Amino acid sequence: MYLRSVRLRNREQMERIFTNIGHELLTPLTVISASVEQIRQQEPRFKSDYALMELNIDRMVRLLQEILETSKSQAGELRLLVSRGDVVQHITQTALCLQPLMSKRHIHFSIECEPKSMMGWIDPDKLDKIIYNLLSNAAKYTHEEGHVKLTIHTSVNFDSIIIKVEDDGIGISAKKMKRLFHPFFDGDYRQMHAMGTGLGLALTHDLVYLHRGTIKCQSKEGKGTTFTVRIPINKEAYAISQRDEVNQLIPNEPLSYISDLEELISRQDIFDQKETPEATDEDNYHLLIVEDNNELLMVMSTLLSKRYRIFTARNGKEALEVIQKEDLDLIISDVMMPEMNGIELTRHIKESANFRHLPIILITAKTTDDDVKEAIKIGADAYITKPFKIGDLELRINNIIENRKRIKSEFQSQTIEESRQKTPQTAPNPDEEFLRKSIDCVYAHLNDADFDRDAFANEMGASASTLYNKLRSITGMNVTSFIRDIRMKEAKRIVQEEDDLRVSDLAYRVGFKDPKYFATCFKKEFGIQPSEYIEQMSKQGYKEII
Repeated sequence: MYLRSVRLRNREQMERIFTNIGHELLTPLTVISASVEQIRQQEPRFKSDYALMELNIDRMVRLLQEILETSKSQAGELRLLVSRGDVVQHITQTALCLQPLMSKRHIHFSIECEPKSMMGWIDPDKLDKIIYNLLSNAAKYTHEEGHVKLTIHTSVNFDSIIIKVEDDGIGISAKKMKRLFHPFFDGDYRQMHAMGTGLGLALTHDLVYLHRGTIKCQSKEGKGTTFTVRIPINKEAYAISQRDEVNQLIPNEPLSYISDLEELISRQDIFDQKETPEATDEDNYHLLIVEDNNELLMVMSTLLSKRYRIFTARNGKEALEVIQKEDLDLIISDVMMPEMNGIELTRHIKESANFRHLPIILITAKTTDDDVKEAIKIGADAYITKPFKIGDLELRINNIIENRKRIKSEFQSQTIEESRQKTPQTAPNPDEEFLRKSIDCVYAHLNDADFDRDAFANEMGASASTLYNKLRSITGMNVTSFIRDIRMKEAKRIVQEEDDLRVSDLAYRVGFKDPKYFATCFKKEFGIQPSEYIEQMSKQGYKEII
């Protein structure tokens, strides 16, 4: 009796130690994470290093949380808070987060659901840990080119969910099966060159029983292992104090919704040390990413900033503030967000006369035909379902930008009069009327070297961002390029119609303070120096006279 009492006190003491250590370590990790973010802002070049730091911080946080959850379980302090939602979809989305891990180990991973959707009551946080631990455990003990299968189905009375995780890995011996759900169970993870704490299955067992469920394991050495979990999903299975009647269950949206994230991170070139392009780069396109998951927002921003100028927002309301202030070419938005979701954001933009030209790509875990139809109906230009490959997203971005480039090329090839008279003057559409007004406005200030984008916007009675959005959509150009294009075309027309011109006089007449810069722009636009073009036109005029 005495020894038993001593062991109990020792176990309680160890649990307190683990809990205290866990809490103590989480605090400096938070400080480290904040410090990394601060350094990133001060010295943004070393993106690969920052990404690696953040990923390892996240891994350490997950391990510490697992230790703390296990300590709470041992102390009987774990509490349930169930809410109603689509249980099958939630489990499926959680499972898809493990796809990068399976891909990295070259494991064939499949999910089967029957039915595809089922409403019920669960604690999403606890269920996530159950699914994550079972699947990561299966991946850990399965060889390359092996198979892991997740099966989800409901009981006959639809009051329980049955989750089955099968693998064809190394299996578990009969001796080790006896201690399978004990804390610090020493599995064969070293044999598989994997990492482990010995806490995952013990915590999974406790979380299942916390749900008043059951967990069983069948295994044969060298053949594989099957875990079967049964959890009640009917409301009556849980006490009133365990129910959240207000908040609906929403499928989680984790970092791993980029399905090829692990592959991307492993590539040396993907997080290179190229600085984010400056906003003054006229050939650079400006993207706004709207995403409430901080990790996903960080990864998407890092990957896309190699080619684009990136702005970010964490919900639709923040996005609208950015849209009002910044010059943008494209919006990439999540659908499920607090404050204002992606559908509401898209509807707001497409109903705005000032911003309806902005292309929008929606990203969501919703995959039904009705969801897609709703997105297209409100004006979304593209729709991507999670999990997605970053290459697929870049392809859609490129398609939209290439279309802008084609429009720009067509506009540049037109004379001013052709641009003005694109359609008959009778009943022009609003965009064509806006274009004509914009051209006339620049012409009215042609020799004014101080006529810039802000003065232009003021003359047009629009904000700078509105002017940018409309000109970009109609001509493919930003405001500065549009002004310069008209100046160049007018300079070319003057040379064709007048004799005895000096380059400096021509530059001043079309609004350039510096003749050298004018010559550079002219050569870039027409492939010839203005002095050469003037001489060429003079000779041509002389021949025509003769």
